[in-house]
Amino acid sequence: MNFKIGIDGGGTKTECILVNDSGDVIARHLAPGCNPSIVGPAQARLIVTDALHALASSPNSQSSTFTAQPSNRTIGALLLCMSGSRAFWQEFAAGLADFGRVTAVDDSQPVLELATRGEPGLVLHAGTGSFVAARAPDGSLHYAGGAGWRFGDPGSGYDIGRRAIGRALLELQGWLPPSRLGPTVRNHTQLGEGVDAGAITRYFYQHPDPNRTIAAVAPAILRLASEGDPKAHELVVESAAELLTLADRTAAKLFPERSLDTVPAGLSGPILTHPVVAQALALRSPLILTPIEGAPIDGVRRLLLRL
Repeated sequence: MNFKIGIDGGGTKTECILVNDSGDVIARHLAPGCNPSIVGPAQARLIVTDALHALASSPNSQSSTFTAQPSNRTIGALLLCMSGSRAFWQEFAAGLADFGRVTAVDDSQPVLELATRGEPGLVLHAGTGSFVAARAPDGSLHYAGGAGWRFGDPGSGYDIGRRAIGRALLELQGWLPPSRLGPTVRNHTQLGEGVDAGAITRYFYQHPDPNRTIAAVAPAILRLASEGDPKAHELVVESAAELLTLADRTAAKLFPERSLDTVPAGLSGPILTHPVVAQALALRSPLILTPIEGAPIDGVRRLLLRL
């Protein structure tokens, strides 16, 4: 029997699946994030290599379906859908043996697959980071944004957290009218009620994992926005709208012959599919914006079926 392995490797987590000929998932494994830009190349290799071995030795993969007749049991394909340097992952893929055909692609392809089912269109994705991915009418794949947390990633958890913290610090310094953002950011640090803006600034600057810590503020800001807080709503929508502007420009360039209100565009990730954000974006763009169902690993499974 022929088996395939798919990996969705991001900055926050590395999710792996083992599927059979029918596309049924028979084993899963979850590991830490493996983006080499964040954890470093050596650690990225180690995380993925360990994850591959853990997947093959997991209890579910030891089922009779997988272990019967070892001579007939092979890994026919390995699909790596990875964040970070494409060249790095292609080099890593070239060095792997015993996994059949090994392919390394960007981590944008699984969510694009979920959004367009292989047809022309776009997807806007926002998690810790953000990007726009597209399939043009000629079938070519394109990637926009996704420059990483150091350079913005509008609509992402990091960008929302950064904006919220910046506003909260000015409020706590007394330069802006107080809102619920100040107490929310202060509570996130768990430094205590009377803590000042200087202590909060030091907390984020000195944290060993600043990008994820800043991005972790975003869920609380989304909750405030859903409760009707005007500052939180304004902040979240402004961040996501920058990503939408990039998507509109991408669509206009790739689909010059079509009216943009005929171009499908999926919204992916907990930020863009949040009702407050999805509703606000729908009013700002001619694109057909549709929240997509399923996690990126579901898109990996669909791509595996086509290998």
